[in-house]
Amino acid sequence: MTKINSKTINKLKFDKSGLIPAIIQDYKKNDVLMVAYMNKESIKRTIKFGKTCFWSRSRKEYWVKGETSGNIQQVKAIYYDCDADALLIKVKQTGVACHTKNRSCFFRKLCTIR
Repeated sequence: MTKINSKTINKLKFDKSGLIPAIIQDYKKNDVLMVAYMNKESIKRTIKFGKTCFWSRSRKEYWVKGETSGNIQQVKAIYYDCDADALLIKVKQTGVACHTKNRSCFFRKLCTIR
């Protein structure tokens, strides 16, 4: 994909567990697809291979989106916010993003505010 810039990765603010939230967004439609967590190594793997790689907080292991389901996320761009404590990753989504078989993990509405 591109060269890994360790200086920029080191500017990011990770939590006490060494994680940073990553918001995954469709690069064309701008739909928010999911949220997952990354550490420095999963960010480097994502950049190196061009597919999203996350750290599973429950299983304590790396996982590549779509590795078993085929619903891969090809990374188009990675941004970080003004506080450097969250990532926005624009992807080309193949198939669905959610393990419930929905396109997005955000398919349930809590409320509408007028």
